[in-house]
Amino acid sequence: MNSWLVWALLSALFAALTAILAKVGVADVNPNLATAIRTAVILVFTWGIAFFTSSKSDWLGIAPRAWFFLVASGLATGLSWLCYFRALKLGEVAKVAPVDKLSVAIAIILAVTVLGEKIKLHEALGAGLIVFGVIVMVIK
Repeated sequence: MNSWLVWALLSALFAALTAILAKVGVADVNPNLATAIRTAVILVFTWGIAFFTSSKSDWLGIAPRAWFFLVASGLATGLSWLCYFRALKLGEVAKVAPVDKLSVAIAIILAVTVLGEKIKLHEALGAGLIVFGVIVMVIK
């Protein structure tokens, strides 16, 4: 199995756990405060990992362009999390999580239109099935 696939499957597993744990955690908490608490934990955790696994040259070698896009990505992540926790507070995990995963299809569309990536027919079909699956899951 490709190493990227192992990491991607672990990501999916932890994202699924995130939805369940967050739904229980946000039940009696303001969703913005819940997001802040989660973000603080992530901040400490990831800085610890970065500190112990990065060399001085890694830190000094970050180009301004990379800084810009990493900061922009962080802002988009923060907005995503705020919206996700609000949605979890208001809705069911079985509906919120699939809609959140529309990000897969949207990312593919953006990769093609913005980054110029080429996708194969089966990848486009897979993205279409994700969209169809979300529609099926959220229609009453």
